[in-house]
Amino acid sequence: MTDPVGKLPSELDQLPDRDPEETAEWAASLDAVTQAAGPHRAAYLMRRSLQHAEGAGLALPKLLETDYVNSIPTAAEPAFDGDLEMESRITAWNRWNAAAMVTRGARYGVGGHIATFASAAWLYETGFNHFFRGKEGDGSGDQLYIQGHASPGIYARAFLDGRLSEQQLDNFRQEAGGEGLPSYPHPRRLPWLWEFPTVSMGLGPLSAIYQARFNRYLANRSIKDTANSHVWAFLGDGEMDEPESTAALALASREQLDNLTFVINCNLQRLDGPVRANFRVVQELEAQFRGAGWNVVKTLWGNAWDELFQLDTTGALLRRLREVPDAQFQTYATRDVAYIREHFFGAEPALAELAKLLTDAKIGECFYTSRGGHEARKVYAAYKAAVEHKGAPTVILAQTVKGYTLGKGFESKNANHQMKKLSIDEFKGMRELLGLPIPDSAFEDGLVPYGHPGADSPEVRYLQERRAALGGPAPARRVHAVALPQPEERAFKALYKGSGKQEMATTMAFVRLVKDLMRDKETGKRWVPIVPDEARTFGMESLFPSAGIYSPLGQTYDPVDRDQLMYYKEAKDGQILNEGITEAGAMADFIAASTSYATHGETMIPFYIFYSMFGWQRTGDQMWQLADQLGKGFIVGATAGRTTLTGEGLQHADGHSHLIAATNPASLNYDPAFAYEVAVIVKDGLRRMYGPEAENVFYYLTVYNEPKPQPAMPEGVEEGIVKGLYRFKEGTPAKADAPRLQLLASGTAIHWALEAQELLAADWGVTADVWSATSWGELRRDALEADEALLRGEQQVPYVTQALSGAPGPVLAVSDWMRQVPDQISQWVEQDWSSLGTDGFGLSDTRAAARRHFGVDAQSIVVASLAQLARRGEIPASAVKEARERYGL
Repeated sequence: MTDPVGKLPSELDQLPDRDPEETAEWAASLDAVTQAAGPHRAAYLMRRSLQHAEGAGLALPKLLETDYVNSIPTAAEPAFDGDLEMESRITAWNRWNAAAMVTRGARYGVGGHIATFASAAWLYETGFNHFFRGKEGDGSGDQLYIQGHASPGIYARAFLDGRLSEQQLDNFRQEAGGEGLPSYPHPRRLPWLWEFPTVSMGLGPLSAIYQARFNRYLANRSIKDTANSHVWAFLGDGEMDEPESTAALALASREQLDNLTFVINCNLQRLDGPVRANFRVVQELEAQFRGAGWNVVKTLWGNAWDELFQLDTTGALLRRLREVPDAQFQTYATRDVAYIREHFFGAEPALAELAKLLTDAKIGECFYTSRGGHEARKVYAAYKAAVEHKGAPTVILAQTVKGYTLGKGFESKNANHQMKKLSIDEFKGMRELLGLPIPDSAFEDGLVPYGHPGADSPEVRYLQERRAALGGPAPARRVHAVALPQPEERAFKALYKGSGKQEMATTMAFVRLVKDLMRDKETGKRWVPIVPDEARTFGMESLFPSAGIYSPLGQTYDPVDRDQLMYYKEAKDGQILNEGITEAGAMADFIAASTSYATHGETMIPFYIFYSMFGWQRTGDQMWQLADQLGKGFIVGATAGRTTLTGEGLQHADGHSHLIAATNPASLNYDPAFAYEVAVIVKDGLRRMYGPEAENVFYYLTVYNEPKPQPAMPEGVEEGIVKGLYRFKEGTPAKADAPRLQLLASGTAIHWALEAQELLAADWGVTADVWSATSWGELRRDALEADEALLRGEQQVPYVTQALSGAPGPVLAVSDWMRQVPDQISQWVEQDWSSLGTDGFGLSDTRAAARRHFGVDAQSIVVASLAQLARRGEIPASAVKEARERYGL
């Protein structure tokens, strides 16, 4: 047999064929089928052969795409474990109340989304009645990542089971009085209900993967048995376009996270229209997930389609389903049967013949309502298959109609995401469709009423009995706060003493401190070191052999550096999460670890260390997610400041992360100058976050990688370090009337300020006091609180005003950040204020050259100080010009 003309070479051409004649016979058989029965029959036989081979355990590449049909045939569906009629009534009440809540809220212009939950109602109801474990049973229960736009349906169900009142529903999106319901899943706003904020699209799926992974981490480290915890992430097909949505798919399959299920509501619509107008998003997602190693379950068609598939003896229906784009399916759901007969079944003669066997009612049922995601038995079968599948995560692609049951004005309309209400007549039509006993008299006040069958009704009893059997209400957030004991003092004392003549970067000081704290008998195992690769850059290699790098497989190879003291050790019970090059993944780790106190009742102390430029700028949205989820821990921006990371250039020089961090109310931001300041801040952070009166905050520390002598801690400075400012070194006047000023510096800039202090005294007879500003942000927070107190009629002086009260001369603030960072506090400083900073783009050069370029080195500080004094008339203006010339500025 000759090769087809133009056949491209393949990997098989590189392998010896031990029986070319047999190979030729197989190829000839395929050619014969193609000629006799057509290419569609030949393709069908090939797919069935590959499917059979896979089932037999033969090592073959998997098919990335299967036919546009359900993965689980109707005949293979398991028995439904429940009362379908009862669950239909419950779902009807939830549909009604979700729509009523949003429509009633439209009176106040607060909006809301109706169409998403309408399409996904059965996806949630089936899970709540049969699969989602609550937190009152054994273990931690399941973790539910609810799609943000579906929140009205979750509130409706909580209303039905007695956890929410009518008044609370009427306060949807009206939170200012403290009694309202947040628009989306926001744990900080409704901490007894929501666990995971998900509406910042793409972060939900990413976090769900790392949450499932962290569950295994806790189990493998013998901290918590999480065998009965399953992570469910409910997502939209449009949401899967976000890069974060699919960023960690390979991690989930690589680590065999069969404790994870994605449920993607494929209603074929995003926020403005079709997801893949000219293509098929279900097939695209199937290929993407299969290629990443996931188990894929497609739940596309309802029972009404069974008859059509049985009649499809030629395969014409399957071919048509494979070629119709999503936007056309959306159109079918809104057009009459005649249109469907012409445009769908009229595509080829075999389909037209099939359509002659179908009534208009059957075609209408199939194309208007019968979707797999709208039928409890189909959804139940998919969920059961997911939780029973072992060795890989599962994704369920469930097809639905967006706006289902809301009437023709909503269903499959491009604008239904922006449509916030139904008319009274539309509600009455919905009432008839759902079969709800709501009389016309209930609408007399012009408002749609809420509906409830009664606290002792069969529906509510059934709902509550189901939840009791599964371990209590869901979703639910539970906190069993247990304060951690404070670690022994000796770990901190090592940094209090300073480094003597040895130079040490504060990055190394932090890592040394944590390494010592990880040895603490009580709390050491609760530290979770997280790094997105380059751990050696931050001096963390000493942790490799002692703490181990987490891997669910342990170490299956002989490491190349085994003969070295600090070799690369991976272990199943490893403590370090070394994630590779993914700041987003590392932040997702941090969020899972930082909220374990609520999710699992196990308090963990994560610290995440990274190049500071790749934190707030790159993954700032996740910091807000962390704040919403009430996470705790230490985020550490290493190599911080615009001039400390030499040679890296424009994008890698961070001069603004403190400015971004200052926007987050839950973030306590510090820029320590010395190792002992790091120790004091970490110690106080452990108290504030994990002590008896634990606060829902997290810490952002910036540390620098420039080795410097680290002084011993002066007496009595702890309060100033924590509050953000203290005088580190008072200047000694050369004479009584010497001009004087105050230099405020943070982080690495304090070393330039100290050098400037000496130059001012020696060269110009000017006395400068040097202050360590450990936190510009905390100084501002305190000052804002003082301003708020004044509005309440209370007299409160900001700490920064108190600290600098009476300090002679003007104030000059300097840092390795943009001037806006120290300028945050300028309005509360009584003295004349000016600042120096690193505004502009970063650049590659030596530290000295970069600092001269930005005008923040010691000599620039001297000139700026003299300029301030000259403006005040305390020194002649000529001194400023002379200084510029002397220092070559």
